This record gives sequence, C-alpha cells and structure tokens, in this order.
Amino acid sequence: MSKMFCYQCQEAAKNTGCTIQGVCGKTADVANLQDLLIYLSKGISHYTVRLREMGVESNDVNKFIVDSLFMSITNANFDKERFVTRVGQAIDLRDAVRALFTAKGGNIADITFEGAFWASKSVEEMEQKATEVGVLATENEDVRSLRELTIYGLKGMAAYAEHAFNLGHEDKTIHAFIQKALVDTTNDNLTAEELTALVLATGEYGVKVMALLDKANTSAYGNPEITKVNIGVRNNPAILISGHDLKDMEELLKQTDGTGVDVYTHSEMLPANYYPAFKKYKHFVGNYGSSWWGQTQDFETFNGPVLFTTNCIVPPKSTSTYADRIYTTGASGFPGFIHIEDRKDGKSKDFSKIIEHAKKCASPIEIESGEIVGGFAHAQVFALADKIVEAVKSGAIRKFFVMAGCDGRMKGRSYYTEFAQALPSDTVILTAGCAKYRYNKLPLGDIGGIPRVLDAGQCNDSYSLAVIALKLKEVFNANDINELPIAYNIAWYEQKAVIVLLALLSLGVKNIHLGPTLPAFLSPNVADVLVKNFGIAPIGSVDEDMKLFLGE
Repeated sequence: MSKMFCYQCQEAAKNTGCTIQGVCGKTADVANLQDLLIYLSKGISHYTVRLREMGVESNDVNKFIVDSLFMSITNANFDKERFVTRVGQAIDLRDAVRALFTAKGGNIADITFEGAFWASKSVEEMEQKATEVGVLATENEDVRSLRELTIYGLKGMAAYAEHAFNLGHEDKTIHAFIQKALVDTTNDNLTAEELTALVLATGEYGVKVMALLDKANTSAYGNPEITKVNIGVRNNPAILISGHDLKDMEELLKQTDGTGVDVYTHSEMLPANYYPAFKKYKHFVGNYGSSWWGQTQDFETFNGPVLFTTNCIVPPKSTSTYADRIYTTGASGFPGFIHIEDRKDGKSKDFSKIIEHAKKCASPIEIESGEIVGGFAHAQVFALADKIVEAVKSGAIRKFFVMAGCDGRMKGRSYYTEFAQALPSDTVILTAGCAKYRYNKLPLGDIGGIPRVLDAGQCNDSYSLAVIALKLKEVFNANDINELPIAYNIAWYEQKAVIVLLALLSLGVKNIHLGPTLPAFLSPNVADVLVKNFGIAPIGSVDEDMKLFLGE
C-alpha cells in the first residue's frame, strides 16, 4: 500500500511515481503535507480570484502562495515542522480572506471546493487529510496529467517570481494568473482542450516571469559579461553558497567583506560570477565543485559551511562529516540544518552565525584547478551579434544546439557529455542551468574566438536563449523560429525546467528532444498531443540523435 504519491521530478521511481519515499529523500509525511499545502492554496485562491474581480488584491496572499509553491519544489524543503506550521498559516489566511469575501458581499454558496473550507490544526488530522487530496485524487489519468503539468509549471513560475520579488520586482498579473490557474485545476467541468489551453497559458506567463526576473537581476547587478571563473581555491576559511537567489548572494558578500572569509559559488550559483556588481568583492573567489547531485562529495572536501538559498538539497549520508555545516534560508529547509530567517522590516538577512562558523573551519581542499568561461546572456551575445552572424553566413558555424536544463544522478545522463563531445567542431552549444556541468569543463575549443559552449547562466536564464533565438529570427528574416539553425536537446529534472519547457512551447518552438526520460506525469494521451502538435520527443542514442539533428 502506498504511503505517498509523487511524480513531479525526473527521478520518479520506475518513471511512474514514488510511493514509499521520494528518490530525492523526501519522506512520505512531508510529501503528503506538501500536497495538503497546495490543496489549501487552491482553496485560498477560490476567494482571491473572486476578490480580485471586486477590485481587492491581497499582497499577503500573493506572497504566501508563491512561497508555498516554491517550498514544494523538488529538493527544496524536507522539514516536516515547517510544513505543519505552513499548513496552519494557510488555514488562518484562507479564513481571513473568506471573511473579507463575505464582508464584500461575496456569496459563499458559489464556492464548492472543499479546500476552501476544510480546517484542522491537529497534526494527525492534517496527515490524514493529506492522504486524500494528493495527485491521485483526480481519477481521470488525462485530466490528472494536464492539471499536474500546470501545477508543476506554476511551481517553477513561483520560484522565479520569488527571486524577482526579493529584488523589488513584482507583476500583479502573474499572481492573478497563478491563483486563477490553481482554481482552474479544481474545475471538473473543464474539457481536455481547455486544460491544454491552460497549460500553454502557463507557458506564456512563464516567459513573462522569466523576463521579470531577468530585469530584476540585470537592473540590480548589471548585465552578465564574459567571465573566466576560477575553479581552484585559496588558503582562507570560506563559505560555499548554493541555490539560485542573487539577493542572498549580495548580502552574504557584503557581510563577509573584510572578515577574512572567502565566498565560493556552487552548482546553480556559478553564474553569479558573471555579474559586474559582484566582481568588486576581492574575497569572491570563484566556483567550487560541480552540479547539485555531487554535493555529498564536494561538501566533504570544502571544509567550511554551506548556505542553501533554494533547492537543490541532497540529504547527507549517515557517514557524512558536513551535516552540521549546512545552513538553509528562504524556501529551503532540512531537519537539523540551521535555518537563517527571512528579511524583516526591509533589513538584510543576518548571516553572522554562518560567518563566525566559517572562521573556525579549515580552508577548502582543492579538487580541481583552472578556469571555466561563462556570461553569455542575451546582452553579451547581442554584443557579439555581428561576429556570430558572420560565422553563420560563412559556414563557420553550422548549427546551434540548445542544451539547457537540469543535471541529475541518473547514469543515462552521461548521454549529454557524450553528445557534446560528438558534436562537430562547427557547432555551438547554447546552455543555461546545471545541465552544463556535463560538458562545461570539456576542452571543446572555439570558432573564430567564439567559445563552443555559450553559458547564459541559471535555469531561469533560459529566457536569454529564447531572446537570442528571436533575435536571430529577426536578423535572418526568418518567418518561423523553427527555420533557424537551432536544435533543442534539453535535459530536465524538476519544476523550474517544466516552466522553461512550457515557455519554449508558448514561443512556438517545436521538435524539442527531452531527456533522459519523458516526464512520468505525462499520460500516454497527453504525451501524444505534445508529440503531434509540438514534435516533443525523447532522446535516443547519441549516434541516432546526431544523425537526426544534423540531417546525416
């Protein structure tokens, strides 16, 4: 008998779903409480959608729902107590907006969704209810697939909206869409066609939220620029910062300045090295280690404390020596890890505890040396546009391969390393996200001074890749983005990759190859729709795909 059901990430057990414990390490009780939190967020949204029609907007609700969606992303938060508290807060907030709704003359009888009313502060009753409201509560497989595809897109969207919010950028239309979409996933009267339209609308708002975050990041820290990133170490105590949040990065660098403590990036924080505003900090050394799933080795040798600003946490092994050196903040959490509280009253987070901890630790052990090159977001690529266009016209560059997305533990992901190695020397890889760690340290060379791996940044910077493609469409006077010499061979792992995929589909991109497996949450019929309408396909062997992509 299953204790849970979760199939939101690429590692879903047997590519079907985790039923005992998540492959990610998430326990059944945490998985179920996450389901209950989403259920109550839908209940809250039933009121706020109607209140918005009355001209009433709740900033507290907007922030709460975005944060709740973000907390339930794969590998972000494993802390049961945080979710118990959050569920209680959801009930209180929902009851408050219900009271406001009735005070404004709203008719409660119009709302039949149980999540708009159910309440209990008993942990036992929370856990019981949680088993009844999860993914499998929707019996029709195709409806379930389309609803969950939307929900997972919303989770990715929420992550990006939260990062933008932390930098003072917000778009109320995004909140309105998220809440309306949550309500729509509870509507049993929507047809498959209407649910498919909802999925595509989610992609459209995905583009919107990634543009918002791009504006937030670049207005705060400047446009990323071509940067050689050190991957060696210095002989100072240090903090390793992981996750995605650049506001946390900024505040940590400010508070460590002059303390004798160095700062290194890890995994998806690597692109912080590309921003001009961070380069003024002499104690900002470079990047340490590889992508998220290698942390059980990287953290051992780093010696100093590690700060998770978001996902991706891997539960430490019982034999690990670093568990007492891990700190979390924001949406992230893990039982036993020290959590640094959110900002209050406009003040910065207080990183003094992790800084003092770092001072008592040995300096990192060097595990590699040299440099890797990145910083090819859209502004930097546009600066090279003439050179790139000339290389395409002359035949020096035959084709671009978008190999963005996520890395992961599955052995089959060696495909992406082998694929990059097998690409002809007249091709260029456009990448963003941690998938790049499969090939960004390979000696792939350059084409007339243009590196053959152009790293735009984090997973959300896949927006840059879309902007670059649209610019090339303009430059080459193409009628369709799919006429360009660009192929899409994307790796996925979690929900931020889902919103990137939906965003690309909304822009009209077709024939995307997705791997290392197609999502378990795509029912056969939904997968068939994506194949027929958008040309979505699973990866094959390197040789087969190379022939397919290059027409040989």
